Amino acid sequence: MSAAAPGDSARHVIAVVEDDAALRRALRTSLRARGFDVREVATGEEGVVLAADAVADAFLLDLGLPDIDGLDVLARIREFSAVPIIVLTARDRQADKVRALDAGADDYVTKPFDTEELLARLRAALRRAPGGPPARTVVQCDGVEIDLARRLVTVGGEAVHLTRTELGLLEALVTNPGKLLTHQELLRRVWGQGYGTESEYLRVYVAQLRRKLGDAASSPRFILTEPGIGYRWIADELAAPPQPGLA
Repeated sequence: MSAAAPGDSARHVIAVVEDDAALRRALRTSLRARGFDVREVATGEEGVVLAADAVADAFLLDLGLPDIDGLDVLARIREFSAVPIIVLTARDRQADKVRALDAGADDYVTKPFDTEELLARLRAALRRAPGGPPARTVVQCDGVEIDLARRLVTVGGEAVHLTRTELGLLEALVTNPGKLLTHQELLRRVWGQGYGTESEYLRVYVAQLRRKLGDAASSPRFILTEPGIGYRWIADELAAPPQPGLA
């Protein structure tokens, strides 16, 4: 077990909603080793109560719960709370992933999972949460600088021209680091509420954006494709939270 990393959690409270006692123990050990506080319950009803009491900063939510399906728990929590929720489940069908993400999950991790990757996704979700650290207006990663306020992008110190749509797509991805954004969510964010099924638009614009950033679908540095589901910004997904001065 690795030692706690300074600055990982700032004593965030993580709620684990999972009926498998052995997995709960493993998650509790891993999270506490990283400096998190943990609240754990075994049923969906108890998970909803935890969310209603606002005692946790983020949730790890199983879907196969003994009393209520996890998707129903997710929907009920989203009626009153925007708390980050990462679905942690053995269900790996694309349809289940899309349903969970469209219902409001911040991310979707399938079992068995890599603990370090799960912790990275958890940190990313906490950074995006209301009341978390201020969002960065300038993002620097791997030779690319993105100034969101001035809407300027440079690659290797050279300015790159992006269309208005490409900028909108890039902003949606960069401001949600590590989060899996579905096709429907990206289309509605960038093109408008009347869109949602035009995935071909996304494929074309993501390909253009990758080319201009020097990225590649086969070995992505910035934009990762989740086939049939959506895209996520991965450039700083495994990095520590932004330091003051980058905010």
